[in-house]
Amino acid sequence: MKTYLKRYARNFDYPLFFTYLLLCLFGLVMIYSASMVWAVNQLGYSADYFYKKQIMNLCIGAVAFAVGAFIPYKIYKENKVILAMLIFMFVSLLSVYFFGFSPGDSGAKSWINLGFANLQPSEFVKIIIILYFSAVFTKKYEKGKIDNINESIIPPIFVLFAAAFMIFLEPDLGSLMIIFFIAISVIAASGIKFKTFGKILGVLGVCMTIALIGIFFIRDSFFTEKRMGRINAYFNPFEDEQFFGYQIVNGYLAIGAGGIKGLGIGQSVQKMGYLPEPQTDFILAIISEELGTLGVAIVLGGLGFIVIRALLIALRAKDPMARMIAAGIASMIGFQTFVNVGGLTGIIPLTGVPLPFISYGGTSIILLSLAMGILINVSMFVKRERNKV
Repeated sequence: MKTYLKRYARNFDYPLFFTYLLLCLFGLVMIYSASMVWAVNQLGYSADYFYKKQIMNLCIGAVAFAVGAFIPYKIYKENKVILAMLIFMFVSLLSVYFFGFSPGDSGAKSWINLGFANLQPSEFVKIIIILYFSAVFTKKYEKGKIDNINESIIPPIFVLFAAAFMIFLEPDLGSLMIIFFIAISVIAASGIKFKTFGKILGVLGVCMTIALIGIFFIRDSFFTEKRMGRINAYFNPFEDEQFFGYQIVNGYLAIGAGGIKGLGIGQSVQKMGYLPEPQTDFILAIISEELGTLGVAIVLGGLGFIVIRALLIALRAKDPMARMIAAGIASMIGFQTFVNVGGLTGIIPLTGVPLPFISYGGTSIILLSLAMGILINVSMFVKRERNKV
């Protein structure tokens, strides 16, 4: 046991771990700063309500991290584990359809109330798709059938579209975009030929086109007033800044007020009721207002470090499953960051996606912690294999 712990400590990825830890702690401080006024004035709670809840989320996340870090990642290749993950994924997504609810005025019925906590199944789908795709393509790679479209590609793509369709019905379009990007990234890292990968992109493109045509025919029911308002706010948020463009405009004001140095920790004006629920998707705007460009640089720099390190782990990995898991986690964190920052800055339409490790949210931080634990487990395996050479 002592020998095992020594070997574990020797191969542990400390830079990756401490970056993850510092981002979580930084996010905790900013959640307290951003949410105190909203918790008291809008909800009637104590000023530290969201802060205390996030501490509980981080404690559960620490357990999830430990599970991911200590359990060998190859266990996810076992058929029983794959089946259990898929059953859990589809049962939880189906539960949303029957028992789901929409928090606040988000418009997406994507949460399940368990009584003691709220659960967002689409967050589980992200990590399950990474592990499922990695396991399936690894098995086909080892059998030399990775480029067999019918046997290797169609089954996992069918599972992907089944899950995507259920998420589309919620609808959680932000998570849907991230999940498709994750799947494409894992497939790209699987070792398939470029020609086969092109065919897969072509199939996905045809499916997307069919989906868009279907949306056109049901446009009256799909493009509700809220969704059309968000689309219009994307093109011109100031035209309707009292309603659909309200959050975007106040986010801009927060970013502009912060400048380079910021107003100082706790000194945000926009969190005084102008920016709704500032501890969630728009927390980067509060960070920009209070800590300026430096604070934003710290957050994006930390997230960028995790993504780049994960990609380096993928490039160094000889085991195809290790390579695909690392690439999938890198794409999940990287693209989710892009969607959050892109919505905040007006690069893309607002979709309500949390900023990894920083935004308030239980399901998100727990699943991200599990993903980081698995990534560190993969990193240790890759490091151990390189040291043997």
